[in-house]
Amino acid sequence: MKVHRLAAPVLGLLVVAGCKLPTGSAAAPTPAAAPPPADRAALMAQLGAPRPEDTGAHYDRDEWGDWQEDGSGCSTREKVLQRDGQGVTTGRSCKVTGGTWTSEYDGVRATDPADLQIDHIVPVAEANRSGARGWTAEQRAAYYNDLDNLVAVSSRSNTQKSDQDPAEWRPVDAFSCEYATAWVSVKVKYRLTADQDEVAALNAMFNRC
Repeated sequence: MKVHRLAAPVLGLLVVAGCKLPTGSAAAPTPAAAPPPADRAALMAQLGAPRPEDTGAHYDRDEWGDWQEDGSGCSTREKVLQRDGQGVTTGRSCKVTGGTWTSEYDGVRATDPADLQIDHIVPVAEANRSGARGWTAEQRAAYYNDLDNLVAVSSRSNTQKSDQDPAEWRPVDAFSCEYATAWVSVKVKYRLTADQDEVAALNAMFNRC
């Protein structure tokens, strides 16, 4: 199975502490394997001590916006499909017309882009419960379109996952290391917290890497 490019290099993440929330979409990082044990520990340390979820934070899915388009009319969805597929073909305004994808949540193969959904690895509802209470509309839109937090997966697996965290839902074992790395990386990047069960589940995933 190919290593997913959403498994962000950890060395760059080790200096994220103190950074401001990004105001624009980030470029996809260079593909990388799951970090070695020492780096996994450092990454988890940046996540901080477990904290209860902010279940009282107002949440309205519509307030997080939708896929953005660049100057050429290429949307975030099309960019993710191009990045995650093999032999991808495009038409007008970079609309993806064909290719081959393997959903790394469940191993399902697809050749029709319409069969795929673009998932937020750390769902917007989870972000909302983990520290996004005071975010501006611009910060929510940037998060929604951040390529570091997006992956093309089967509709079934995306529906099964919904807005659950790793204590409640996990992908197939072959992608668990990359998934845990990406999950923690996004939370560190946006200064989001993790609850006790979530931290325990992430540590368990890393222990099997």
